Amino acid sequence: MNKTARTAILQEQRTNTLEKANSESNWQLELVNACRDPDKLLSRLGLTEILPAYMAADFPFLVPESFIRRMKIGDPNDPLLKQVLPVHYENDVVPNFLSDPVADLTASPVPGMVHKYVNRVLLITSGSCAVNCRYCFRRHFPYSEAPRSLESWKPVFEEIGNRPEVDEVILSGGDPLTLNDRRLGLMIEKLAEIPHLQRIRFHSRLPIVLPSRVTEGLLNALRKTRLQPIFVVHANHGNEIVDDCATALRRLVRAGIPVLNQAVLLRGINDSINAQVDLCTRLVNVGAMPYYLNQLDRVQGAAHFEVSVERGREIMAGLRKNLSGYAVPRYVVDVPECDGKTEL
Repeated sequence: MNKTARTAILQEQRTNTLEKANSESNWQLELVNACRDPDKLLSRLGLTEILPAYMAADFPFLVPESFIRRMKIGDPNDPLLKQVLPVHYENDVVPNFLSDPVADLTASPVPGMVHKYVNRVLLITSGSCAVNCRYCFRRHFPYSEAPRSLESWKPVFEEIGNRPEVDEVILSGGDPLTLNDRRLGLMIEKLAEIPHLQRIRFHSRLPIVLPSRVTEGLLNALRKTRLQPIFVVHANHGNEIVDDCATALRRLVRAGIPVLNQAVLLRGINDSINAQVDLCTRLVNVGAMPYYLNQLDRVQGAAHFEVSVERGREIMAGLRKNLSGYAVPRYVVDVPECDGKTEL
């Protein structure tokens, strides 16, 4: 190889390394600079007449710039704004709305692991998110008890290793993609060492609310593992699936990674046939398949989002009438004592 060719190759390697580093730092910087003050958001949207009810410090306000750019200025009923803005209804005490509505804590044999279903386990990989959705079913979860360092995850890896019936692991949180590429890659490597594991599933909202998180480093980690990766993202409204979000979803799909979406049925946000048709259509247009439409988990502070099951069934009938079969999600509810999602 002559000197000119060698120099060109080295330059290309340096450029790729720099681009990877920049991509990694960009999403982290965006997360650091996310909006944490409802007043500032409302002022930016021209909605200073709205007075949010500031919530307790254990569930603060948080929304990144990319998600804000998709909100409509001057619209107090914007469906993205209503998902993240604290309101006084969150302080209401409503019967049968619980701090642990899906019984995660009673299904946790070791800290950081939830084992509800025979063949799969869920890991609480992080207590952090890029957005604090006000209906979050883990808004009261004791994240401080979950492992943090790779060393502290050893009991979980050993527990999975002792359960040969488990062939799938779900990385959840919080949000697993708040881990950087290096830490996430190390966790994937450790899980891939467990011989009976075959699939690794990521439950993440970051490709929707912080699309820059879909880095080349992340895609490389998913490509090189022997485990089959599956992405389950979380978008609730068609207005979320635009611009950089649509690009990020396409990147995942075109990297050969199955991408599914689970939405939550939310009052005043997506509880209409038109809203759900639009969401499902935009998803399939970028290669992401509608997976679940979840009935709201009855968590304390979210009762004002609940839609009746009867209305949910009406919406599903409308989806089946207006969409191809593959574009229609399953309408489900998470019942703690059942072995899986219960179809409604």
